[in-house]
Amino acid sequence: MVIMKSEGVTPTEKLLAHLCERSFLKLWSYPNPFKDDRDELCDLLAVFENRVFIFFDRENLSLYKETNAPVVDWNRWEKKVIDAQIRTAHGAERYIKSGRSIFLDNDLKVPFPINIDREKMMIHKIIIAHGAKEACEKFSDDNVYGSLGIFYSNSEAQLPFPFMIHIDKENPVHVFDSHNLPIIFGELDTFFDFSSYLDAKIEAIKSFDALLYCGEEDLLAHYYLNYDKSKNKHFIGTQQKDINFVSIGEGEWKDFIDLEIYKNKKSADKVSYLWDEIIQRTCQNTLNGTLLGNSTPLRGQSAIHEMAREPRFTRRALSEQMIKAINGFPESSQRVMRHLSFMPSFYEGKGYVFLQLKVDGITDYENDYRPKRQAMLEIACGAAKNKFGHLKTVIGIAIDAPKFTKTNSEDFILMDCEHWPDDLREHYDKANEGLNFFKSDNLTLQKKKVTEFPIVEETKSKHLGRTKIGRNSPCPCGSGKKYKKCCIDVGVK
Repeated sequence: MVIMKSEGVTPTEKLLAHLCERSFLKLWSYPNPFKDDRDELCDLLAVFENRVFIFFDRENLSLYKETNAPVVDWNRWEKKVIDAQIRTAHGAERYIKSGRSIFLDNDLKVPFPINIDREKMMIHKIIIAHGAKEACEKFSDDNVYGSLGIFYSNSEAQLPFPFMIHIDKENPVHVFDSHNLPIIFGELDTFFDFSSYLDAKIEAIKSFDALLYCGEEDLLAHYYLNYDKSKNKHFIGTQQKDINFVSIGEGEWKDFIDLEIYKNKKSADKVSYLWDEIIQRTCQNTLNGTLLGNSTPLRGQSAIHEMAREPRFTRRALSEQMIKAINGFPESSQRVMRHLSFMPSFYEGKGYVFLQLKVDGITDYENDYRPKRQAMLEIACGAAKNKFGHLKTVIGIAIDAPKFTKTNSEDFILMDCEHWPDDLREHYDKANEGLNFFKSDNLTLQKKKVTEFPIVEETKSKHLGRTKIGRNSPCPCGSGKKYKKCCIDVGVK
């Protein structure tokens, strides 16, 4: 079945659709879905596993008009853009919880393709507000980017100044703006990373009496710079028990992106988008109705779904290993050659098998060669389970060795091996005879520690003026802490 998606209607909706398709990937984000009364449910709906992201995009340019009453103008703009959209967001949440049908078209002929588990779902309501940036910058010289300030609390706070939005902490929504929307989706561009950030934010909103920040990008910088090793995750706020109000100052993001740890991360992450490209190709085949095999990515039963669960820094490690394996494929004139790699996942009990094949003289690629490649990949996955008994899920990826071909195709296998009776073990042991996957005398095991914010040697020995920064020197981020207790440990996972 071909799935036709909207691309958004307005320019800002199209931008949102593009950013979400890049971050949430093609298969799990859908612009302009409709309710059963033919009215739009929201501007974009993204669903992955039990996460439901409802986006609302609103642009209002009334603040561009020059007046002598900026506070009055702001109050009118806020009512039209923020308050009205918050009410709409709460209504969309109620609609989804009711279990009524969702469609991709206003003719109500194409149902929303992803089943939403309304018993387990977690809904995130997100408003994108455009049109206040220039007015915000003009109002205060202290505003670095023209971002909207956000204040979560219980009370109906009457804020004495404009461009700061009060949101009820008991029923929170997230508000992004023209400046920080691309920042958020440029940094948190996987389901895991985006969800983890929103979870940390919701936890902080619930934990403190009030949370205030001058721009969503500043809160993101604060989040990145706070890491709880015991829980293996970033957090917002403080772990001090006697603090009940958290305020994030202006310019946190501006300072953060100048740090070497941030620049190292962005440089290191470039390779990780190989992983995204592989996923996106299969997502497009699913939308086009050309995906072969019996996998059901939209129901979460596929290798692609498992691949999409990986966070950004793990995708970096996986992509690096794939490229290393591709470059390390043996140079040989033999007609048939293979190269097999095993790569662990971020998730315990899950791993990836990466198989490359070189076969000369193929006469029938689709009907003869490819089924044989798929069968070989299945045996490799079974052999991986026999070799690494702790595995509960094995994802197999097979391609033609890129060293010897200009075109390629991918085969994927999702092997659920949590229950692995003796007859299955024996079956794959026997099937592996002659192939000897994971039995070669040349098998090598490499251990590599991957950190979200890598510290490279150049950073460790960086000179600031004439002072070399060592582990006991003051951290260059300006925190006042010793370097060994500050940025050198940020983001270790």
